[in-house]
Amino acid sequence: MGVSRGGPGTGLLDRRVERGAVDRMLDRAMAGNCTVLVVRGEPGIGKTVVLDYAADRASASGFRVVRASGVESEMELAFAGLHQLCVPLLGRLERLPRPQRDALAVAFGVREGQAPDRFLVGLAVLSLLAATAEDRPLACVVDDAQWLDRASVQCLVFAARRLLAEPIAMIFAVRGPGGDPELAGLPGLTVAGLGSADAGTLLASAVGGRLDAEVRDRIVAEARGNPLALLQLPRGLGPAQLAGGYWLPDSRPLASRIESSFHRQFESLPPETQRLLLTAAADPTGSMTLLWRAGELQGIPADAVAPAQAAGLVELGARVHFGHPLVRSAVYQAASAGDRREAHRVLAEATDPAADPDRRAWHRAHAAVGPDAEVAAELERSAGRAQARGGLAAAAAFLERAAVLTPDLAQRSERTLAAAQAKVQAGAFEAARQLLGMAEAGSLDELGRARVDLLLAQLAFAANRGSDASPLLLRAAQRLEPIDAGLARDTYLDALNAARFAGRLASPGGTPQEVAAAARAAPQASHPPRASDVLLDGLAATITKGHAAGAPILQRALRAFDEGMSVEAELRWLWPACVAAIHLWDYDRWDTFSNRHVRLTREAGALSELPNALSQRVYLLLFAGELAAAASLVEELQVVTEATGTRLAPYGDLALAALRGRDAGFSDLATATKDEVAQRGEGLGIGLTNWATAVFNNGLGHYQDALAAAESASAYTADVSAAVNWGLVELVEAAVRCGLPGRATNAMRRLAESTSASGSDWALGVEARSRALLSQGETADRLYQVAIERLGRTRMRAELARTHLVYGEWLRRGGRRLDAREQLHLAHEMLTDMGMEGFADRARRELLTTGETVRKRTVETLTDLTAQEAQIAKLARSGRTNQEIGGQLFISPRTVEWHLGNVFAKLGITSRKDLR
Repeated sequence: MGVSRGGPGTGLLDRRVERGAVDRMLDRAMAGNCTVLVVRGEPGIGKTVVLDYAADRASASGFRVVRASGVESEMELAFAGLHQLCVPLLGRLERLPRPQRDALAVAFGVREGQAPDRFLVGLAVLSLLAATAEDRPLACVVDDAQWLDRASVQCLVFAARRLLAEPIAMIFAVRGPGGDPELAGLPGLTVAGLGSADAGTLLASAVGGRLDAEVRDRIVAEARGNPLALLQLPRGLGPAQLAGGYWLPDSRPLASRIESSFHRQFESLPPETQRLLLTAAADPTGSMTLLWRAGELQGIPADAVAPAQAAGLVELGARVHFGHPLVRSAVYQAASAGDRREAHRVLAEATDPAADPDRRAWHRAHAAVGPDAEVAAELERSAGRAQARGGLAAAAAFLERAAVLTPDLAQRSERTLAAAQAKVQAGAFEAARQLLGMAEAGSLDELGRARVDLLLAQLAFAANRGSDASPLLLRAAQRLEPIDAGLARDTYLDALNAARFAGRLASPGGTPQEVAAAARAAPQASHPPRASDVLLDGLAATITKGHAAGAPILQRALRAFDEGMSVEAELRWLWPACVAAIHLWDYDRWDTFSNRHVRLTREAGALSELPNALSQRVYLLLFAGELAAAASLVEELQVVTEATGTRLAPYGDLALAALRGRDAGFSDLATATKDEVAQRGEGLGIGLTNWATAVFNNGLGHYQDALAAAESASAYTADVSAAVNWGLVELVEAAVRCGLPGRATNAMRRLAESTSASGSDWALGVEARSRALLSQGETADRLYQVAIERLGRTRMRAELARTHLVYGEWLRRGGRRLDAREQLHLAHEMLTDMGMEGFADRARRELLTTGETVRKRTVETLTDLTAQEAQIAKLARSGRTNQEIGGQLFISPRTVEWHLGNVFAKLGITSRKDLR
């Protein structure tokens, strides 16, 4: 950047574009609109000076300014950058909701507790920034963001994307053009080089004497307007080279040439100054106290720093500050390996083991010449502390270094395996694979090899819920059988879940039938068996022996889930318990378990699990005919997946669109969903997409299309998926309407296997309706009435409305117009009120054939509101506070208030009570 010349408005040479961008973002923030800016550019281009200008301008405008700077050697220390930024704000920590407050306190090591979900920490940061900005505008200035630890970057970007109506300005500097991918998509500003005239002026100020015109032009051209290059490249050139033109250009990349200039300056310093500067470069904290203590241990006098200060390489104030990040790297790289180890040794000795044991361990690790059992053990303890704070990346880094320093081969493999597991949990999948390869090549016992298989399977499932995970999980479960029967059974249940996801696309050796058969042959559960043990037995029996054999066991399993379980167990197993409830047509337990799953994931801050829990709840609401409530959850689901980066196919959107029955966009959504899940090997998604397509087309009366989709949905008989049974229901209706009773009868036979085994009102009501479609005369009449009676005792309003519809159609075809009108009017009203427009229009058309005049109408919607405004309005109407709404939707209470202001204006109301 250009050189600094004073306060705001005068501190930069040229840079009108950059100053203008900063001024505009600060003005918007002052007006109450959160603004974000990512400043990108090559090393030395002047990003830091832009940030200095922003900080000075913000401070002069009344902002509170907090700053942080990434340090390359600190990238693996979890939340280090976030802590640096937030320490001045922690006085407001008590104003946060308790789960957020606890998560942030644990992440910063202020208190002990379970490792927090990183997205809950991000939400806590969002709330902390918003609370701070209530008193005065806030400016967050982050330099060298590419060197922040990953946990800090994720949390800050999470907050930056979610803040809206707060007087907050967030500005990041990152090496470009790619920089940190976490920052992609945020508003950016690329800092270019200085123009020729300004570059010449800056160069002249750096030389201070006569400069040959050709040398000047060459340096300006080679520097490409990079201010640091213009200031540094002439250094080390003699008067004859500068004035006489006897200089050859360097062919190395510019950043390397700048570092070479710093190398030359560093090597020209006295030896004691070099040692002190290297010690400062090896310490990422910038602590003056630590630097002087380390200097004393090396016998270096305090005045040894003066030559480095005079050269502009370092500034000493409240903290050690290098003139440029490249100075730090140049100094560290210029030193020999032995000198670097010595610097880390004295820093470890100077670090208080009680106050900062992890950084002391890190320095000791870098000071080690070779394997060192004591240091490796210390690193392992640091990894445990990091993991307890939710710093999975830090834990993996400590364990990886501990493995390198471990002399015992078996223990080295064990620590490498532990590092791989931490990498999996942190989402660093490629690094995890490399570590697993190293662990496998080492000395592992049978349990260790089983854990390798388990981690490889978890990698496959986490990275892509496709066909590779189930055979790997199955192999791990079989290896675990003689070692740990309980863990083996849990792994079998994981394998069965993975096989369900893969479904018809499962790889050989990992199909649901193969996994279920192996699970049935596994050692029996402990006594008394856990709920998950009974669930495994029930699912395995259903797949291998059929519904009649599996249903009683599954019912026992669901009763076990009704009893008290640990939160950890419920978070892990409630999702497959919901699957079992659907398989048993047990709506009440599906309702109870899905509601509990959503509540627990929110309370526990397990936000990465929340998308699955919400998706399950969406389907339950759709069958209840509560499309508006389902749509609200679909909106929340989109917010959660965007915020957490979860890869989840749009199953909720698809099912909602199918029941709504609107032509626009459904086919494109179904095609895109099917392509996405097929590419991932997620056969479950193919079945659900076909079922949704069948529902959509049955609603519109496109029975041939519905028939094809329903047959595809139910074709994979071994798929323990809702799509099979639900697809059979649609198949019976479509086949009857297409005049294909044989296909309908075959589907009815398969459907009855599960409904009769269940015996619930939902199951028997759907069975009665489906049999009525295939029947005639009094039998059909009786079955329709049985279906209405059964379904009327449940919350399955969508199923009940569809039963009134097909009953009315049958009555009309039998010439019973008055009876038909009664059923069709009831169906039309229910379907319209629920928003099932396709089926409602089918009822309307049928009524017209009876001679009735029916006005086509749709369910009333607040079309003037955006999706988020409608969602916030519904939550506010239900009595939620702004803080509760903000916590659920990952926005600040002030942003909720801002949205509600828009809602009130659009609806012409003045208060929350009017929302009712």
